[in-house]
Amino acid sequence: MSKVKFGDIVKDVKINVDRDNNPYEFYVAGDHMDSEDLNIRRRGRFATDDVGPAFTRIFKKGQVLYGSRRTYLKKVSVADFDGICANTTFVFESKDPAAFEQRLLPFLMLSEGFTNWSIAHSKGSTNPYVLFSDLASYEFDLPPLAEQKVLAEKLWAAYEVKQSYLKMIEATEEMVKSQFIEMFGNPLSSVQKYPIKRLGDCCELNPRRPSMDLEDTDNVSFVPMPSVSENGYLQDVADVEYRKVKKGFTYFENGDVLFAKITPCMENGKGAIAEGLTNNIGMGSTEFHVLRPIEGVSSPYWLLALTRLPIFRERASKNMTGTGGQKRVPANYLENFMVGLPPIEEQNRFENINKQADKSVFDLRKSIDAIDKVIKSLINENL
Repeated sequence: MSKVKFGDIVKDVKINVDRDNNPYEFYVAGDHMDSEDLNIRRRGRFATDDVGPAFTRIFKKGQVLYGSRRTYLKKVSVADFDGICANTTFVFESKDPAAFEQRLLPFLMLSEGFTNWSIAHSKGSTNPYVLFSDLASYEFDLPPLAEQKVLAEKLWAAYEVKQSYLKMIEATEEMVKSQFIEMFGNPLSSVQKYPIKRLGDCCELNPRRPSMDLEDTDNVSFVPMPSVSENGYLQDVADVEYRKVKKGFTYFENGDVLFAKITPCMENGKGAIAEGLTNNIGMGSTEFHVLRPIEGVSSPYWLLALTRLPIFRERASKNMTGTGGQKRVPANYLENFMVGLPPIEEQNRFENINKQADKSVFDLRKSIDAIDKVIKSLINENL
């Protein structure tokens, strides 16, 4: 291995487009890139979007995009099409493919060493950013080219297996949504299979604080917004003393359904069934609405699936109130949403299907976690 600096082997490509004669159809913004995901899964179109003047930087297929703002998010993506990004997104490529394997570049940028260096050399507090001159001085051990190629093959093979598992999860979740529509129909249709009820009559909306006696020192589960995934699960939930959260937070119990009411979390599908809560109590972000099933009337799985349907979220987004980027779904929208209420027996049958799907997804996520550990180990031990 030889010691090299990032700037010695990587080029910061700065080629700007003439926006008045722009031949490119697509652009990529920071929110089109996901943390630690090398694929660009979303993109914008110049023809339909109001695109700011900062979007002038040309990128080509195969180049690596890097979000220079809040680099702890580790937004590293490999372009699979030609397009435009903002000048706050770096466009990187190997200076010399005979010295540094281009396919290894995104994994180098996901290494602990590179990430820690980038964070440590970022400037500003509210929206920290890093300069290329700071990244260029990052020094690391680079294996010989032959070893780089073997390492790149291993990393990409592991990454592709991970992607196949993610596609299986996506297909499973789509199956659950399709099953909901097949069993219960489109909740926005004027013709419903079952008696139409207000959603507020199908569940208790935003229940009051616990009636049970809790000591100030008793632990409860604390659920901030990041602990609710966009896939319908709770994750990384911590315990905290009740006295620290009993004022000013949303309250819920095991079996309640959480619905993120604020942009962009609502549109992104954030919501989950509260499960495994310490002392049966959860306290969390005030940006959640809580839907509590009524025994014999509604199932938490039916409520969650209903409120996570894209068509439900799209309608909810049109009824949000507030200004700017902080619009919210009002409680009375959920309260008065009209829906066909299936018999509890049918809801329970759907719940059983959903639980089987959850088990499959859980197993797939365990496999993904194992692959992530292998990828990180290969990166950090070799770069």
